[in-house]
Amino acid sequence: MGFFSILFIAIGLGMDAFAVAIGTGVVIRKLSFGHVFRLSFHFGLFQFFMPIIGWLIGGTVSNYMINYGHWIAFCLLVWIGGKMIRDSFKEAGKLAQVDPTRGMRLILLSVATSIDALAVGISFAFLNITIWYPSIIIGIVASIMTITGMMFGESLRKIAGKKVGILGGFILIGIGIKILIEHLFLF
Repeated sequence: MGFFSILFIAIGLGMDAFAVAIGTGVVIRKLSFGHVFRLSFHFGLFQFFMPIIGWLIGGTVSNYMINYGHWIAFCLLVWIGGKMIRDSFKEAGKLAQVDPTRGMRLILLSVATSIDALAVGISFAFLNITIWYPSIIIGIVASIMTITGMMFGESLRKIAGKKVGILGGFILIGIGIKILIEHLFLF
């Protein structure tokens, strides 16, 4: 498989990470290098490893992932997005800053945005395509798209104000719905 084919696959896989990064950049009050590094590192790492895991397990879990992976991603993104929307309506004094780049939220977002990469790895195994080179490209592209998305989200927050967290929540819910619709109607 050629570089440009892999690059287009990586960009397609990275679109969910990009959109979630926009939502994350929107909700963090003061974006720092640490925030950007944590999210881009984890999204890139998960996007790197998920195709490898999918490739290694090949057909063993392919039916499970085809039947249920989109539901897992949908539920995780809707839950986190709903919480972001709900938290946007709390008074500033009652709300500790929500930081999606730490703890369980970071892991859940990383898994939710990389489930498609697992499916790509499974398909690469079926096609007998070596996985290491594509996985490196996929991980790097996801990291770059995450950094870009966070910077864009921060700009949106500065323009739109405090309640832009609602937008971030709806972005996550929208991504969850998109994943669900794509898998229900395209597979």
